[in-house]
Amino acid sequence: MATFLSSKTAAAAIARSAIHHRLRPLSFVGSRLRVPSLLPSSPQVSSLHVGFSQQGGLKSIMATRAMSSSVSAASDPAQLKSAKEDIKELLKTKFCHPILVRLGWHDAGTYDKTIQEWPQRGGANGSLRFEIELKHGANAGLVNALKLLQSIKDKYTGITYADLFQLASATAIEEAGGPKIPMKYGRVDVTTPEQCPPEGRLPAAGPPSPADHLREVFYRMGLNDKEIVALSGAHTLGRSRPERSGWGKPETKYTKDGPGAPGGQSWTVQWLKFDNSYFKDIKERRDADLLVLPTDAVLFEDPSFKVYAEKYAEDQDAFFKDYAEAHAKLSNLGAKFEPPEGISLD
Repeated sequence: MATFLSSKTAAAAIARSAIHHRLRPLSFVGSRLRVPSLLPSSPQVSSLHVGFSQQGGLKSIMATRAMSSSVSAASDPAQLKSAKEDIKELLKTKFCHPILVRLGWHDAGTYDKTIQEWPQRGGANGSLRFEIELKHGANAGLVNALKLLQSIKDKYTGITYADLFQLASATAIEEAGGPKIPMKYGRVDVTTPEQCPPEGRLPAAGPPSPADHLREVFYRMGLNDKEIVALSGAHTLGRSRPERSGWGKPETKYTKDGPGAPGGQSWTVQWLKFDNSYFKDIKERRDADLLVLPTDAVLFEDPSFKVYAEKYAEDQDAFFKDYAEAHAKLSNLGAKFEPPEGISLD
């Protein structure tokens, strides 16, 4: 959970900082890789040295920073288009649709509509690339999404992280069979870890009062009940892994053989296909191997949520229409655009 003019050419110099990490055992077992982290700002920016354990967790970080008054430039439209094609190829080989959707959502979902100042208000500003925000409990495992996208970021230095995260998220939905998302680009990046939002702005899976919790979190972002339910439908993709979220089974008959890394528990049988199965499966609850979190079940229990959940279970076209609008709105939350009207790739 419009057409815009072309952007100014990206003009900020690019600074490199080296990230040393060890990937999860599934891929590149025992290898040690050097991955440059490109911050689209002036040469006087933070440089980070991050160590990763074999389990994908952050092991250590040392940061040195210099003051800078410059503002990151907008992304280059031609590079955005090329990067989208590279993301499509990545999806074909890594089956990483769900985690890329989650990456975009979690960068944007920290937005607080009661705060006017950027970047204090949170939102889609690329802050999730910093270790301090990656360590937030709700972001467990998202370091793996950054690893997947790093080579694309290295190749297209004229794209901000904020745009890359949202481009990857929308492309993953579309490539999984979902609706075309009416996206715009040109988001400006934050430049230092101090600009990251505080922890606690993202939704939890099992709060004491699921309906109240969902409303508290999403109303803070400026979203309504229809958008909450529509965005929840993105759980038609992906799996919950107990080692990351504390929810789900270690594996099921639908996940034990992958594709991608095996294991976890999915909400739907075809968990790499974007459709309205999520609403149908939650409503019927016929399969113990399919996950239903408290925040999923409440969609058919709360009177206001239920109106939309029932509708989407019966009408996939209605779900796709409302989902596309809600996803686009979420992806813009808190963002500062250059140019202000944004960039369209269509």
